[in-house]
Amino acid sequence: MRMSTAPAKTPRLVPELRPTAALQLYLETIIYKTRERLELINITRDLNEVVRKHGLKAGFVIVQSLHTTTAVFINEFQQALLDDIKAFLERLVGRIDYWRHNDPRLSECDRKNADSHLRAMLLGHTLSVPVRDGALALGNWQSIILAELDGPRERAVQIQVLGVAEGAAQPKK
Repeated sequence: MRMSTAPAKTPRLVPELRPTAALQLYLETIIYKTRERLELINITRDLNEVVRKHGLKAGFVIVQSLHTTTAVFINEFQQALLDDIKAFLERLVGRIDYWRHNDPRLSECDRKNADSHLRAMLLGHTLSVPVRDGALALGNWQSIILAELDGPRERAVQIQVLGVAEGAAQPKK
């Protein structure tokens, strides 16, 4: 058995934060009235406003669609890309395809919206985003998008904000 004589690497020291205030938790619901069956809405500004309203400087936000036929996801909010996303969803899960959920012999649903449920499942219903310096920590081109997949309807998005306010954490001395 051979023993190494190389010195152990010194770990990088990260300052420990000592909370000086309690962790804050807020829960809000924002209602959106959609206009189209398939609509993509940039909700980033609204979410940042919730963070600012509560004075959080660090923490995270959990965003959840409260419907089975809406979704939330992160992507670039640029019109040509939004059109591509809509076309991609239509090709991937066609509205006029046969779906058991739409068949009145098998389902009591009269909305014929199986495609909307399946699209929402693909995109996801929940996001968690860090908060840094009082705002959502998103990349330069990233936006949080609410996807209406069975509109037009009134839709609820729940936002849970957890974190600390300015001055709530100081480096340990």
